[in-house]
Amino acid sequence: MRRLRNVKIVATLGPASDSYEMIRALHEAGADVFRLNMSHGSHSEIAAKHAIIRQVEADLNSPIAILADLQGPKLRVGAFAAGSETLAEGAAFRLDLDPAPGDATRVCLPHPEIFAALEPGAHLLVNDGKIRLRVTGCADDSADCQVVAGGVISDRKGVNVPDVVLPLAALSPKDRKDLEFVCDLGVDWLALSFVQRPEDVTEARKLARGRAAILSKIEKPAAVDRFEAILDVSDGIMVARGDLGVELPVQAVPPIQKRLVRKCRAVAKPVIVATQMLESMIESPMPTRAEVSDVATAIYEGTDAIMLSAESAAGRYPVEAVRTMDNVAAEVEADPTYAQIIAASRGGRQHSIADGIVAAAREIAETTDIKAICCFTKSGTTALLTARERPGVPIIALTSMQDTARRLALSWGCNCVMTGELSRFKMAVVSAARAARSGGFATETDQIVVTAGVPFNVTGTTNILRVAPCDERLIFNTDPG
Repeated sequence: MRRLRNVKIVATLGPASDSYEMIRALHEAGADVFRLNMSHGSHSEIAAKHAIIRQVEADLNSPIAILADLQGPKLRVGAFAAGSETLAEGAAFRLDLDPAPGDATRVCLPHPEIFAALEPGAHLLVNDGKIRLRVTGCADDSADCQVVAGGVISDRKGVNVPDVVLPLAALSPKDRKDLEFVCDLGVDWLALSFVQRPEDVTEARKLARGRAAILSKIEKPAAVDRFEAILDVSDGIMVARGDLGVELPVQAVPPIQKRLVRKCRAVAKPVIVATQMLESMIESPMPTRAEVSDVATAIYEGTDAIMLSAESAAGRYPVEAVRTMDNVAAEVEADPTYAQIIAASRGGRQHSIADGIVAAAREIAETTDIKAICCFTKSGTTALLTARERPGVPIIALTSMQDTARRLALSWGCNCVMTGELSRFKMAVVSAARAARSGGFATETDQIVVTAGVPFNVTGTTNILRVAPCDERLIFNTDPG
């Protein structure tokens, strides 16, 4: 399943994409990662989707990453006696712990921890920010507010609190059950919602016990403020622009997106840009020009992956949405300006031997007639460092670890190939040459760059680089290793 682009595509599964035929069609159209949204569906439904993905993976012999997206703590108002009320701008409105049905003057907010953290002047956003309240006074069990932006408020609408770091764990009791379930099921990535602090990530990591990589969703201002610390303890990042655009001024989101993508790339950790990328394709077979430009912008920025949400989960045109992303990515990456932007955005390197090896591999590949960089990796680190370089030739990541191959399906440019255990560098070069030829990356007359660590099968030992022919006879005749 060789792709003609380097950026990866994440497709969310849902009612529109829960059959074997549809999931296979999505993968063949370009989906590299499938997202299971734990906010929707029972454990049995999630397990059924997981089993289908693994069957597609086996049938097509193509490593697929599965991302389980935990719901996170959901803050919602209670119910109204009339089902809904209209709040006028400037009116007074109270949130409290009284479970009685609400009216035009008050409603229950069954989260005492919010009242403990609020201060006068803080804002509360209801229904994705359509209603904005400013706190004028607060107590342990209530908050008096003034309506800044009015509108219709109805039963159980979501509440965002952008100005305050809430004393809430990122993992609700439901999330803990879901985490254990999907880790036992065998997902590759866990997306952690509403992260506010690095401690939220370390808690999830302890519970996961190495069974899945941890991806932090950045959708709170507090997470933006502490991003470096969160990135340090995360395996990857999702720029979740939905809630981020609710809790911050919308004009602040694009520059934040650009900064976060660059910071992730600098430390060789994959980053996904998500939310509303092709929103109109939920109902239309064609995207808007603005949506295409949004997708292209994320690719020009160097993101590892772009994501479809409702477009593939519940939309009328899931396969078309994936194909559109695939086509946009191929077009952008063929643009000479793309290569110039990517090259100009390479930051300062670290100073390990592995950093030097992958940098040299890219430079050799781009200044000579090299068809691919083949990196042998156990944990995935060498492939991630190679991807950080954003080379102008394909990356073939060879590993004997199935979990590593699947996780790398999320990372920019990584074409993952399973190999057997190797003990000699000569056989590694032979395996690389075979993978390059069988994948259509090179012919027998071409050359490749091979990186590996000696001794083999030891994490973190990348220390060797070889320019090698793809003709096995030449390898055996010239390589003494």
